[in-house]
Amino acid sequence: QVQLVESGGGLVQPGGSLRLSCAASRSIFNINAMGWYRQAPGKQREMVASITSGGVASYADSVKGRFTISRDVAKNTVYLQMNSLKPDDTALYYCNAYYNVIRQFWGQGTQVTVSA
Repeated sequence: QVQLVESGGGLVQPGGSLRLSCAASRSIFNINAMGWYRQAPGKQREMVASITSGGVASYADSVKGRFTISRDVAKNTVYLQMNSLKPDDTALYYCNAYYNVIRQFWGQGTQVTVSA
C-alpha cells in the first residue's frame, strides 16, 4: 500500500500559477503511472495529467500547454505545475498511484480555486 499526500492548492487569480505536490509514502520507482485527477462540484472526476514509470507524460486536452507533470523519484514526489489558470480549473485535485487495474491508490485531495 502507498499513502499519498497532496499539497500546494489554494486560491489564485485567473492567469496565475500554482504547483501541486504529491508525496508518496514509499518509492514511486516501480509504480506504473502517477497521475493527477480533478473533480469539480457536480462533475465527474477527470484525468488531468499522468506520467508513466518511463517518464512519458500525457495530458487532458483542456490543460495541454498550460500544465506540466513531473516527478522526482529520489523524493518520491510527483508535481503538477499549473500556469495560465482559468476559473474552469477550479476543482479538488487528487493524486493517483496506478499499479494496475485492481491496485491503485488515491490521496485526499487539495483544493484549487481560480477566482478574481
